[in-house]
Amino acid sequence: MESTRARPALDVRLSGDDKDNMNRELIRQQLVGRGSYIIRTSDGKIFPVPHPEFVLIGRRNIVIEDSKGFLDIIDPLHVVSIRRVTQRKTNKSTS
Repeated sequence: MESTRARPALDVRLSGDDKDNMNRELIRQQLVGRGSYIIRTSDGKIFPVPHPEFVLIGRRNIVIEDSKGFLDIIDPLHVVSIRRVTQRKTNKSTS
């Protein structure tokens, strides 16, 4: 005789708000301090961010203003990486 006891679901569906809040908070945590960043999305696009103040994190979207003043609106769920831009030091030889 089989047990009619309920089994725990393997795939627990999170509400949309939980997923959105989590990714937005992770993005906020990454964009701290001074300096430039690069945000990459799941479709391979790259969005340069001159300074964290150029990013607005809303309830449903992220707005990125570029250095020319143009705006890009992206879904926070599509952000796959945020990297700080480091300036490379150039070695100038004095020969």
